[in-house]
Amino acid sequence: MRLILRIAAVAAILYASWLMVLLSLPYISFEPYVDFLFTKQLVYKIHHWRWSFYIHVFVSTAVLVAGLFQFSRLLLQRFPKVHRAAGYVYAVTVIALSGPSGLVMGYYANGGVWAKISFMILAVLWIGFTIAAMYAIYRKDWKKHADMMTRSYALTLSAVTLRFYAYMIDVLDISLSPRAAYIWIAWLSWTLNLILAEYLIRRRVFTSWRAERISA
Repeated sequence: MRLILRIAAVAAILYASWLMVLLSLPYISFEPYVDFLFTKQLVYKIHHWRWSFYIHVFVSTAVLVAGLFQFSRLLLQRFPKVHRAAGYVYAVTVIALSGPSGLVMGYYANGGVWAKISFMILAVLWIGFTIAAMYAIYRKDWKKHADMMTRSYALTLSAVTLRFYAYMIDVLDISLSPRAAYIWIAWLSWTLNLILAEYLIRRRVFTSWRAERISA
């Protein structure tokens, strides 16, 4: 059963990554009137917002896939160099590109002050957990590294869960104003992920893999 759940989770994340690629393709034109950008015309001319938006959109898939590699038991045990390379790609991208760009976008987010606060907290925690994960591996603290990477990737997946909740609100025809719906989605997209991450950490799901690698 656990194997089936793991395969399903990997398949779902890979499928979501493919959808993220498809969603990002229209923005290659760098035109201001494309999809989500229709709602951002008041800030589109702000240079740092525009650069942050394109950076965030175009590196999202790389972060999702590179992060997923960190939770591959096969890579960790048989191909540790690939595991480390993917880890560095993930960490550098989050700390230097995705996290800071997400913070800028959060400051200008739709939905008012509560949505802005949510996305900015998300960005700060995302960067913070990733830095903590890198520092832990530098100190050879395998458990803390695994725990922090679990938290970090849970926040990475907020890009997927945000769209999923938006889709479900539409499908279930939940009676909420667009503003209220966006605020709820902004908070639920990452807080529920962190709760699940803490559950996995307490079950020592990924820490045990690291322990097996050390003892091998």
